[in-house]
Amino acid sequence: MAGHTPPSPDLFFDTTQAYQRTAALRAAIDLDLFTAIGDQARPVPAIAAACKASERGTRILCDYLTIIGFLTKSGDRYQLTPDSAVFLSKASPAYMGGTMEFLASAEVRQHFDDLAATVRRGSMPKEDSTVSDENPVWETFARAMMPMMMMPAQAIAAILGVAAAGPIKVLDIAAGHGIFGIAIGQANPQAEIVAVDWAGVLKVAAENAATMRVGARHTLVAGDAFTVDWGTGYDLALMTNFLHHFDIPTCTTLLTKVAASLNTGGRIAVLEFVPNEDRISPPGSAMFAMQMLGGTPSGDAYTLAELTSMLTAAGFSTVAGHPLQGPQTLVVGTK
Repeated sequence: MAGHTPPSPDLFFDTTQAYQRTAALRAAIDLDLFTAIGDQARPVPAIAAACKASERGTRILCDYLTIIGFLTKSGDRYQLTPDSAVFLSKASPAYMGGTMEFLASAEVRQHFDDLAATVRRGSMPKEDSTVSDENPVWETFARAMMPMMMMPAQAIAAILGVAAAGPIKVLDIAAGHGIFGIAIGQANPQAEIVAVDWAGVLKVAAENAATMRVGARHTLVAGDAFTVDWGTGYDLALMTNFLHHFDIPTCTTLLTKVAASLNTGGRIAVLEFVPNEDRISPPGSAMFAMQMLGGTPSGDAYTLAELTSMLTAAGFSTVAGHPLQGPQTLVVGTK
């Protein structure tokens, strides 16, 4: 038939060998190859010398990185793409290479070693999952992921209008690296932040708060978010990248606890990967459900309608979504 595209095995082979893409990127980060190339087009001998690597290995790696879109090539010289220059060169303040320590860690990858068994069960046992009590993977997360969350944290502070809010008391639930609360503290010098997480993780948040000069207004409460007493009288609660680890009834229970700790008119800011109702778009948000299938007992990527239903059931009267740059959405509920 004219114009008919014949079947192709390309997607099958690309997906089967996709692990090589991760390995190549990790190798380039470990070798600091993107920083070595810098802001000039460089030939293999210069790149290899800077990376202390063989010329053969460097050539093949650079060609592969060019094929998958991280470099460009002209003649025998390689150059960074605009994205690589911003996010993968250590010369950039937006460097994100360190996130590989969590995103591609053995602790995260092992949850997909037997995905068929997880699909059969429909769940990951809690003791084997990322939500097991005081799992050390979250300290790795906190140290690795903070640079990636800096821009969203600043965007959230701006959307919430905290700079002009005057004295406010902020609850940062599952604070991790602490950057979301810290960004509010930086935007509003009268904001007091209470960060809740496991004790090991809070060490990282405290270090970041001190480095970013909000340590005097940054208090720590160690423990399980579902059971720890974090007090009352809050004007704002942050729940960033946390609800997706749990099922809807569990999320609603936690949100009800948060609502009880807020003043009348207080707000909750929920950051999540929010797919459309079809659950297959946009790709970056919709595919996150697979991460939750592999790593949690009952987590998911929730639609805006589902998040709105949870927040309403928990006692929030108005709910509004604010798409951010990238795959995430800020959902704000008002008590």
